[in-house]
Amino acid sequence: MINDLISDSLTRIRNAAMRRMDVTTLVHSKSVEAMVGILVEKGYVESFNVIENGPKKTVNVVLKYDENGRTVINEMKRVSKPGRRVYKPASEIKRFKNGYGTIIVSTSKGVLPNDKAFELGIGGEVMCTIW
Repeated sequence: MINDLISDSLTRIRNAAMRRMDVTTLVHSKSVEAMVGILVEKGYVESFNVIENGPKKTVNVVLKYDENGRTVINEMKRVSKPGRRVYKPASEIKRFKNGYGTIIVSTSKGVLPNDKAFELGIGGEVMCTIW
């Protein structure tokens, strides 16, 4: 049984990118689906789709590589963990890696990237960082 679906999803994407795989499969949850949607929106992965296998769902993620065959993801880190939750106000999530990176935040308005959360003026639980 997986305790932390976000960490598991980040690790599966990271491992698939290191192995130069085209597609990886993640365990489905609403927060994982929202997080992968942000990764697609920001250009870190190519696309994703949700597949229903009876009562269980999975998320297939198509990874993205540059013209040299290297992954476009430099680093993915889980910030808030089940044993230590990390919450930040809107003023502290304005920019990450001088605008080149993204912080994914779970807010009262849903799972948002740092720029949208800052525009709305809401903080929340920092799920992960990516650049």
